[in-house]
Amino acid sequence: MTKIKKKKFIIIIITATVLLFICCAPFIINEYVKSSVEGNIIGEEEFDTIAVDCILVLGAGLKADGTPNNMLQERLDKGIELYKRGIAEKLLLSGDNGQVAYDEVNAMKTYVIDEGVPPEDIFLDHAGFSTYESVYRARDIFRVKKVIIVTQKYHLPRALYIAEGLGLDAYGVIPDSRVYSGQNYREIREILARNKDFFTTLMKPEPTYLGEEIPITSNGILSHD
Repeated sequence: MTKIKKKKFIIIIITATVLLFICCAPFIINEYVKSSVEGNIIGEEEFDTIAVDCILVLGAGLKADGTPNNMLQERLDKGIELYKRGIAEKLLLSGDNGQVAYDEVNAMKTYVIDEGVPPEDIFLDHAGFSTYESVYRARDIFRVKKVIIVTQKYHLPRALYIAEGLGLDAYGVIPDSRVYSGQNYREIREILARNKDFFTTLMKPEPTYLGEEIPITSNGILSHD
């Protein structure tokens, strides 16, 4: 093999290796995010052994009539169950209230109040525009240090990874869930989201809004509008 051919061969090998790494990297990151927090997802038998500051319920959208959609209702039901079992004394409901016409958190509040949770034990995060922002604001606005996060199985590893990356002691609980159409799409999209938040958590940008602190140890009504 001549020197020129050998040089071309080396370049091809290096290029192929780089391309292979680029193609594989998203899947490697995806598996790393999932596996790194597996031990933080707890089951029924472990609920009573963990003392936390609050139960964080992440938003998932509303129906056309402005009430929680089925996925969000499942999360809220599990959060209410944990609260009533005494796992935590406070509920932190985080969602999107970026527009007057779309008020996810007050719909969540109405639902849990109707289920018997006192308003003073309900904290509202009106600026939980993403999983990252919800967790960041839980730490910095509500001064949460130890938390149970409630969300569906496909979403939970990313939420826990973000929480761990931001220095929270976080545990995850999966609500009882039905099978939804479009789940394959959500699973694929979640791979991309895990990659995005892997890097976001490394860089730790501030959320869209911060604001005045409302410690989770205070009265939840202070966070209501």
